[in-house]
Amino acid sequence: MAEFTMELNDEQREVRDWLHGFAADVIRPAAAEWDEREETPWPVIQEAAKVGIYSLDFYAQQYFDPTGLGIPMAMEELFWGDAGIALSIVGTGLAAVGVLANGTEEQIGTWIPQMYGDASDVKVAAFCSSEPDAGSDVASMRTRAVYDEAKDEWVINGTKTWATNGGIANVHVVVAVVDPELGSKGHASFIVPPGTPGLAQGQKFKKHGIRASHTAEVVLDDVRVPGSCLLGGKQKLDERLARARERAKASGGERVKNAAMATFEASRPAVGAMAVGTARAAYEVALDYARTREQFGRPIIDNQGVAFQLADMRTQIDAARLLVWRASWMAVNGKSFTAAEGSMSKLFASETAKQVTAQAIQILGGNGYTREYPVERMHRDAAIYTIFEGTSEIQRLVIARTLAGMPIR
Repeated sequence: MAEFTMELNDEQREVRDWLHGFAADVIRPAAAEWDEREETPWPVIQEAAKVGIYSLDFYAQQYFDPTGLGIPMAMEELFWGDAGIALSIVGTGLAAVGVLANGTEEQIGTWIPQMYGDASDVKVAAFCSSEPDAGSDVASMRTRAVYDEAKDEWVINGTKTWATNGGIANVHVVVAVVDPELGSKGHASFIVPPGTPGLAQGQKFKKHGIRASHTAEVVLDDVRVPGSCLLGGKQKLDERLARARERAKASGGERVKNAAMATFEASRPAVGAMAVGTARAAYEVALDYARTREQFGRPIIDNQGVAFQLADMRTQIDAARLLVWRASWMAVNGKSFTAAEGSMSKLFASETAKQVTAQAIQILGGNGYTREYPVERMHRDAAIYTIFEGTSEIQRLVIARTLAGMPIR
């Protein structure tokens, strides 16, 4: 087990500086254009693929960093560049992690390379979980997968929403209900190969922020996939469902729900790191502006009202990073989230991003309200962090129930 530390090692610092350079030189100059176009920034993704950032190897190296700091460090730097473009770069990782966590070696070797493609032929993947009536309440998921034993195929029907890369992806990973009686433990994940009949893009959402990231509905109408596309395989699924049924009988279902929540706890710090990156970017713009903008014959940072805002912004950002890094270290080293530390990190970092970007606009005044300065875009982007991967209200509910020793519903 790695000791918890706030000091990056030499290799981590090299990676951080490399990512920061890419974010500054490639992502930021393209940010305003792709935000206005509201389209997937394929040229930027291709550049990321050329240098090795958009690849399974890079993502895996950070994911398996024993200190736990690889992923949050990478997310912070990329999202410091621009949240919309960064999400287009890392969005495929959601699907890839789903396969890595649940797939067989054969499935991992077959499908993950198809998710990324290569620098000359870039591909993307989509992870499809949320539904119109099942966002925070994952137990309300309605997309069903039914096994056709005669043909060894799964038939999937339903509608997914808020899917990053949904409909444009080469490979879709779809979460569906296979046993409705077991709640979230009755779910399974399936690969939907490219060109599979019955899968179609539904509505593409025109969003308030992160507009360079493609978000859409995915409609599944009698989608048939081979039995080999069930992640982990049929035998493993049957064994898992049998165990879940026994546990549900023994504990009235509460252990099932809590086990599902533990998975979310471990993934939420990554979103917190994204929020830290956006907040840091807005703070740095505001700090530079306050140092150079003069009113009444002196820089506005000399005014206590502005200086105190900047002091609070920096303090909030550093505190958010501390919470994110602690939770990330805990997740990698198998520490129990006895106080919902994962939700704490996501909650605080998300709220910090909204507050800091709003303060940045205030410091820039009228300039901050225009698209001539990036803080307007950063503030729009920051709004998503308190919504996806569990709203701030859900985070508070999880934290409160955990502290009270109550089941998470």
